[in-house]
Amino acid sequence: MPVRVLGIESSCDETSLAIVEDGRQILSNVVSSQIGLHERFGGVVPEIASRGHIEAIGPLLVEALDRADCRLQDLDAIATTFAPGLQGALLVGLMTAKGLAWGLDVPLVGVHHLAAHIWANRMAHHDLPLPFLCLLVSGGHTEVVRVDGPEHFRSLARTRDDAVGEAYDKTARLLGLGYPGGPAIDRLAAEGNPNAFAFPRASMSEGLDMSFSGLKTAVRRLAERHVEAGMPIPVADVAASFQRAIVDVLAHRMEKLAEQEGLEVLAVAGGVAANRELRARLATVAEKRGWTFVAPPMELCTDNAAMIAGLGTELLRAGRVATPDLAARSRYSLDALAPT
Repeated sequence: MPVRVLGIESSCDETSLAIVEDGRQILSNVVSSQIGLHERFGGVVPEIASRGHIEAIGPLLVEALDRADCRLQDLDAIATTFAPGLQGALLVGLMTAKGLAWGLDVPLVGVHHLAAHIWANRMAHHDLPLPFLCLLVSGGHTEVVRVDGPEHFRSLARTRDDAVGEAYDKTARLLGLGYPGGPAIDRLAAEGNPNAFAFPRASMSEGLDMSFSGLKTAVRRLAERHVEAGMPIPVADVAASFQRAIVDVLAHRMEKLAEQEGLEVLAVAGGVAANRELRARLATVAEKRGWTFVAPPMELCTDNAAMIAGLGTELLRAGRVATPDLAARSRYSLDALAPT
């Protein structure tokens, strides 16, 4: 019999519910975005996000069931994000999941949000071999992870300061491009000259960790100089040069760590995995070295519940069922997931 798992995702500013069959077939995946609620603040406001999840989660459950042509009684388990994320936002999804699991008398599975982003590659590419090297890039996280299984992740390098998505959002605000910044800069970069400005590329030669705060500062100083001189900011060239600097650092780090680990399969995950230049550069690195590169489809890059249900199914098969006291954790590293 097929195993149907309901996934619930509410870690930040998007509420999502999905029903996935046998860990791979997505029967429904509905998302309610809160961009309109947070746009005027230039970032996510935790209290507003929590209230938004409370309002959205009930109607989304009905929609997810309808689209999957499924009843609550047809579900075999409930998988929910428990970490990391905004505490109040996580609690909305977690409490909903606990209530459903208790009421339906089905297992509850706690899923790590970042692990689910990474595992989306295995959902999309069923024959993807283990282990593989994954670049995890999102609004709050940037790290390179060795993946040996659904519970075995080892972080090899991370940002020392700003996450890539955070750097994009802050730079977009400096350039007057609005929120969220990643898609806006990616679109504009296609119109600009990526060699117009020599922005810094920190930690390219020494160590494994990365840094992006200096890049953000360089963009701010350039913008200030243009304003002081009464000159228009060449926004497209700045966006292209900024993006090229980030992609250079990420691609260099992936190639170096793949060599170090002896891995020949590269993947990317997280919201910034939708970035076109980043995907193209990683594909070029892999092709040059005779390696394999994969990426999730765009709908599995941003926060979504299908990836929660997909990884949740794998954990369910491994007997990793949560107890009723499963707690929301705003911080929880991937390295801590390995079972003892």
